[in-house]
Amino acid sequence: MDTIQSLFNGVAVGSIIALAAVGLTLTMGILRLSNFAHGDFLTMGAYLTWLINSNGVNIWLSIVVSTLGTVILMLICEQLLWKPMRDKRASSTTLIIISIGLALFLRNGILFIWGGSNQNYDLPLVEAIDIGGVKIAYYRIIVVTLTIAAIVALHLILKNTKIGKAMRAVADNIDLARVSGINVEQVVLFTWIMTAMLTAFGGGLFGLITTVRPNMGWFLILPMFAAVILGGIGNPYGAIAGGLIIGIAQELSVPIFGSEYKLGVALVIMIGILLIRPQGIFGK
Repeated sequence: MDTIQSLFNGVAVGSIIALAAVGLTLTMGILRLSNFAHGDFLTMGAYLTWLINSNGVNIWLSIVVSTLGTVILMLICEQLLWKPMRDKRASSTTLIIISIGLALFLRNGILFIWGGSNQNYDLPLVEAIDIGGVKIAYYRIIVVTLTIAAIVALHLILKNTKIGKAMRAVADNIDLARVSGINVEQVVLFTWIMTAMLTAFGGGLFGLITTVRPNMGWFLILPMFAAVILGGIGNPYGAIAGGLIIGIAQELSVPIFGSEYKLGVALVIMIGILLIRPQGIFGK
């Protein structure tokens, strides 16, 4: 029973990692950017949700509004940071250093504005659901369900819309996409919008199953990168599978190694994949 409980907890946490990892793999695959501030945008989504919800707004509306707020914040960063760096053809090392600086700026901004105390959403208490003798928290079921809905929506956008096909073309070959008449800048903006929506939505959902704290996204950045590498850089479906695998592996390791080594499990999986199959399970 404990194993089944840990398995479902892993699916819930893996769902959050998967949502954020999809956004991360889109920026890596399309924008060629390893964004170390990605986890802190997830934190921002959770804090904005908490801020709105604590003022008496329904939790679901709070998540929607916080997602829009995070989209605006990411687009501001695109105009002030990433677009000028692309125009200057900045190296990948420069972009990584800038993203680390942005991560520190966001995290310390959260600490400055809201302090370092843990926060919780204003949610009604709901009894855990008994499934075959296993007690599963109601909000964990909600997280998994909404993640599935978001993944289905993402699939439909990537496969059936013009902008989705343009995104895949830019990811495959940006120069060929440009000479083919694709508006690359439009694709870049839409990539940031999708990234922000998935990441903020993941942050809002994460707050349903854990406390909201300034470093919550920072502790997820390693599992996110592990999920992206495991699934294959630039492959959204690989990132989803990788996120679920990392989440489940971390939770199943707790009874054996303890909760303090969960990040170590993600690191070991990432190193193992890099050594055995650098292109990831599903390929780039």
